Amino acid sequence: MTAQIDPFHAIAISGIAHRLKAEGRSVIHMEFGQPSTGAPAAAIAEAHRVLDADPMGYWESPALKARIVRHYAEWYGVEISPAQILLTCGASPALVLALSMSFAPGDRIALARPGYVAYRNNLKALHMVPVELPCGEAERFQLTAGALAALDPAPRGVIVASPANPTGTIIPREELAAIAAVCRERGITIISDEIYHGIAYGLRTPSILEVEPQALVVNSFSKYFSMAGWRLGWLVVPPGGIDAARARMGNLFLTPPSLAQHAGLVAMDCRDELEANIATYARNRELLLAALPGMGLARIAPPDGAFYIYADVSDFTDDSMKFCKQLLEATGVATAPGIDFDPVDGHRFVRLSFAVSTPEIEEAIRRIEPWLRERNRRQSGG
Repeated sequence: MTAQIDPFHAIAISGIAHRLKAEGRSVIHMEFGQPSTGAPAAAIAEAHRVLDADPMGYWESPALKARIVRHYAEWYGVEISPAQILLTCGASPALVLALSMSFAPGDRIALARPGYVAYRNNLKALHMVPVELPCGEAERFQLTAGALAALDPAPRGVIVASPANPTGTIIPREELAAIAAVCRERGITIISDEIYHGIAYGLRTPSILEVEPQALVVNSFSKYFSMAGWRLGWLVVPPGGIDAARARMGNLFLTPPSLAQHAGLVAMDCRDELEANIATYARNRELLLAALPGMGLARIAPPDGAFYIYADVSDFTDDSMKFCKQLLEATGVATAPGIDFDPVDGHRFVRLSFAVSTPEIEEAIRRIEPWLRERNRRQSGG
């Protein structure tokens, strides 16, 4: 029987936002986790050169694989081989590869709730069973070793995300090591989504490979490297999984775009430009954390990394989708409803992406504050 999966509600919000923009409204897009900056200038220049010089075709760049190997050595002190890296059309195919090569229909896979909507829906589409573990303020909205150890029976696998979407929370290395130890003891396969690595605010973001070399790692050029539209990512698999991964990649997805691979290789050495983007996100984060409590949005998940604020809006609504629609219609600020990330408690949360420009963040604050003040006045009968 065909699996039934839930829609991505933020896409509906974005559709309304684009309709309003077509009608001449000023819209600030904070509904998607997409950098407003483009690819690094040198990467774009390389793409222009390649368009004239290379006919392109099905191809995996040996130079890009070698550069990713060096990336793991430099950032994490981890040694992997180029053969362990599969270049993919973004992180989404990498996740499908990791799930399909590691698990079978009916397998139970643990994940945090709240968590990225596609985890739950990919598992359902592949006829696997998501086991969502509620992670609230007490757990800093993250999976813990204790929660995994308490599951009976043990799940076949677990998806770990740090920094996480929608919260931005980071799992410290000690807790990541504890999670890895529980998984080794209980025979749980780890898939680690590390697409927000490089985007952090004062905390180090360890890779799962530092504590568990048998884990599978999903990563992407979409976030830190600001190349979402280029559709380029990678999957790191343990040596024993190379053949299974390559068989699926070749049959399901072939190769990622040649042009993106050429550009991605250059982007990996554009650190000054990329770090300037992170400085912008940091400023945007500071502005929102300073402004939101005064608007009545003081209950916020700790945004250690990524570029999200996950805020409790239960003082204003018990319907986050309706809230996001009303906010957008009234102010032109597009946000994502929490029901995308948490089917149980998400009705009282919204996610704001601050991967836009600082002037847009300042304008969004100017628009949201009076709207929430008026909404609060009406609710209190003032």
